[in-house]
Amino acid sequence: SCGTFFFLFAVDHLRCPRAFEVMPPAAGSKAPLGVEMLSTQIVKSSSLPSLHRQSYGSGAGQHSQALVATGYQMMTMSPSAGSGNISGRLVAQGHWGGGPQKAGAYKKKIPKGVFVKSKAFDVDEKPVTQFRRFYERHDLPIAVRFATNPGVEWKVEPERLDYIYLLPIFFDGLLEKENPYSFLAFSGLQDMLNAARGKEPSLICPAVPSIIIPLKRCLNTKDPQTMCKAVNMLQLMIRCDPRVGELMVPYYRQLLPIMNLYMNMNKNLGDGIEYSQRKRENMADLVAETLELLERTGGEDAFINIKYMIPVYESCVRA
Repeated sequence: SCGTFFFLFAVDHLRCPRAFEVMPPAAGSKAPLGVEMLSTQIVKSSSLPSLHRQSYGSGAGQHSQALVATGYQMMTMSPSAGSGNISGRLVAQGHWGGGPQKAGAYKKKIPKGVFVKSKAFDVDEKPVTQFRRFYERHDLPIAVRFATNPGVEWKVEPERLDYIYLLPIFFDGLLEKENPYSFLAFSGLQDMLNAARGKEPSLICPAVPSIIIPLKRCLNTKDPQTMCKAVNMLQLMIRCDPRVGELMVPYYRQLLPIMNLYMNMNKNLGDGIEYSQRKRENMADLVAETLELLERTGGEDAFINIKYMIPVYESCVRA
């Protein structure tokens, strides 16, 4: 059985001779175990004529040294044969490779998106709005008027439009941050509310329930620019038709919790000037004005409902 093993090993060497390199034993050292027997088996084989030719022109000492070198070559594997291979001495002892690669079950793997900023609380620069969708497919009767003073050009008089259908779309357009959508939604909503001023029957009152959701969506963004536009349009709507204030009382629970967060968010500038008050961009002042307007136009139940949602609010009507 030992002879068969070394014969098969020699045949594999002949099939792939490049997998090994010549590494003669160092001076004064003995050949590894089994090398001499392997050399004898190779010489007796008729498949190695080159070894027989080497033995003709040399002495017995040179012949044995060449055989030992050849046997050591076969017992040592080349490092270029690939990582993970073991030396011939280990193979002779019964070790046949390093085994399969590690499966990586215990390797710590971190997903690529862990360190990417989620932007969950950032302002959405391109929100999905009904206004953009209707405007891009030319379903809204408005266009940009390019002139010295740019504005909105209406294809139909605003007072002839269906406010129940179009008013929620324009309130939803207040979420837009890009032009011309942002400009058209804000300016178009102003024109529609001013056109409905003093109309009988009221054009705005039937549309009040349908504007609560887009108005609440604007306030929930917590973006100061979007919130200021929404609160300004709410004030304009109440001033254009005071009857809207009483219709808004059942919807205080949807709108006032967000206003409660910005009730006292004023900056302490000392003797500085707060220009956002003149530009109507100070959220705390806008919330205070809106609550007072809702109380004046909301009827008897307005104050108690506002007080329930905003406990720090004090009446501006009652002494």
